[in-house]
Amino acid sequence: MKNRLSEYKTLIFDCDGVILNSNRVKTQAFFAASKKYGDKPAQALVDYHIENGGISRFKKFEYLFTNILERTFTEFELNSVLTDYAERVKNALLECEIAQGLKQLRQLTHSSKWLIASGGAQAELREVFQKRNIDGYFDAGIFGSPTAKDDIVQEQLANNNIEAPVLFLGDSKYDHVVADKFNFDFVFITKWSEFADLNSYADEHGLEKVETLGDLAI
Repeated sequence: MKNRLSEYKTLIFDCDGVILNSNRVKTQAFFAASKKYGDKPAQALVDYHIENGGISRFKKFEYLFTNILERTFTEFELNSVLTDYAERVKNALLECEIAQGLKQLRQLTHSSKWLIASGGAQAELREVFQKRNIDGYFDAGIFGSPTAKDDIVQEQLANNNIEAPVLFLGDSKYDHVVADKFNFDFVFITKWSEFADLNSYADEHGLEKVETLGDLAI
């Protein structure tokens, strides 16, 4: 980090693998929701999902039909598989582990804005965060798909909801790509990440890594 943690005016968080230990849950749900098209296509979707962490479920299921199954699809069919996936994920999000040290980190950055920019469904995220009593930490808002993560950031910058200097906390390559696009500082949160090349990628780009958000609060 180029600044002390308390000097950042805005902290942007990914959700899955950063705030919630939910990456594995979602990976399993992608396989289960697409299994009716065959195990091989389902596994291909899982591989694509893991390689493209942070991209919305809408884009990933469109990829299933267009690039893996190589066929057209109806809006009804896409909505059906999205609903199946969402039902499998929702209950798990209400039960999975929340990052330790979240409260302490908020206290250390009490003058900073906190914002979620996630590939997860926005309405689902807001409901889950409210039910788990962590929505109040994110005073600058909880945002997700179908709006793409870089578009979320662009919109919130235009609304003056993001103030520099900014620190982005993520667990995927895409998280860093978005942060780099807007010249934000970035830290990888590693413990729950499914990004197989995280260590080599972080070293190549000179990026800081910590296991959990709680480590930032130490």
